[in-house]
Amino acid sequence: MGKIVLVRHGQSQWNLENRFTGWVDVPITELGAQEAERAGKALKTQGLKFTQAFTSDLQRAQQTLKILLEQLALPDLPTQKDKALNERHYGDLQGLNKAETAKKFGDEQVHIWRRSYDVKPPNGESLKDTAERTLPYFTGKILPEAVACRDVLVAAHGNSLRAIVMNLERMTPEQIMAVNIDTCRPIIYDLDPKGMVKSKVVL
Repeated sequence: MGKIVLVRHGQSQWNLENRFTGWVDVPITELGAQEAERAGKALKTQGLKFTQAFTSDLQRAQQTLKILLEQLALPDLPTQKDKALNERHYGDLQGLNKAETAKKFGDEQVHIWRRSYDVKPPNGESLKDTAERTLPYFTGKILPEAVACRDVLVAAHGNSLRAIVMNLERMTPEQIMAVNIDTCRPIIYDLDPKGMVKSKVVL
């Protein structure tokens, strides 16, 4: 059956600066590019036959995907870009340093904003909101490709990918709270004809 490969973008400039990024369109760093190169080389050993790629409307995911495709010798792979795969919008926290924010609002409050399922930061999205934006696109555009026995590559963001992981692995809101998606560590899901996960490999 088809496979879905999920890759979180490489380190961004605001990852480096420990800032809440959300929908702010920052680039990846030199380290982020190196992470993407390693991920692409690792994927090349897996014998995947990608027919389609999907990414967000933000340059850090698009830059990561470009490097992945270069390493896979697939620079012209058909690609769809959509804001449905964008990172969670962090509202008033965007641009703020995470450590400084914790000092201002308290560690517990910041942890709730970052890791709870349905609590929004001020003027931002919760993970639940992100899932409600991401999953219709995933089930309508991405999942059917894999069910049709095609391999697809998704380069996106920590929280949009957490929403997809939650869906694929049938996790509860409590379970997904403990899940972190590492930068440029490809997750390969092998699916059956009904879209259920048969196996999972993390490179």
